[in-house]
Amino acid sequence: MNANAKTVSLVLGSGGARGYAHIGVIEELLAQGFEIRSVAGASMGALVGGIYTAGKLDAYRDWTLTLQKFDVLRLLDWTFRGGLIKGDRIIGRLRELIGDVLIENLPIPYTAVAVDILAQREIWFTHGPLFDAIRASIAIPTVFRPHHYEGRVLVDGGLLNPVPITPTLRDLTDCTIAVDLNAAPDDANSASAPDANTDPGLLETFARSLDAVQSTLTRYRLAAQPPDLLVTIPRSAGAFYEFHRAPELIELGRERTRAALAQWRGRIKSDGGPELS
Repeated sequence: MNANAKTVSLVLGSGGARGYAHIGVIEELLAQGFEIRSVAGASMGALVGGIYTAGKLDAYRDWTLTLQKFDVLRLLDWTFRGGLIKGDRIIGRLRELIGDVLIENLPIPYTAVAVDILAQREIWFTHGPLFDAIRASIAIPTVFRPHHYEGRVLVDGGLLNPVPITPTLRDLTDCTIAVDLNAAPDDANSASAPDANTDPGLLETFARSLDAVQSTLTRYRLAAQPPDLLVTIPRSAGAFYEFHRAPELIELGRERTRAALAQWRGRIKSDGGPELS
């Protein structure tokens, strides 16, 4: 990435509730003068990215800031067919906030990544209803019921591609900035570490298993297609189901973006190049 980079292809990764950090990342990039020209996302990255490209990020952020544990529970429509949660209630609430939108009518190019569970391959949503794309991409297997769309059975895009850089490779932007929500904890002895002498509960076991798979896939994907700049959110920042923690996770996104950009500027300065204005 060169010192004068201003236009960005933004890649937003999967990670459940940690995806609230994407809001802070976007806000910090805009505050520092970057222009986001395209967005690709998986799972929560597809949700936040889609809402941003629809021009409704402020409304979504304000709503998430009010959510308490009980509010989150009220949004869950329980089922035992295909998953624990239907997902209709959550998508319905988002429709109320944002309205029905077609991807091809968005002002910023957008790609949501889902997985065709029967064909076992990625599906990229670049047209059609925005909420079909979001609903498919957030369908964590066994948690959300799969989304049926155009003859396909679709689940969470993070299952195969937690940080979908590939859709941005042909973009004519100055740089690609990706957000990894499954980075290693800053402190291996952090308070979130489980007690090795006790058995974790069912939800905790599932959450940590999901994190293990996602972090491993993310490392492989980023090694194969490294972005120009990577913003890392440690997986210890919160469990995928902690959707009542928006304020601190949004702020974490801002802080980590600020730090990543500062380190980049420092490297440019030490190399003798012109500093980013």
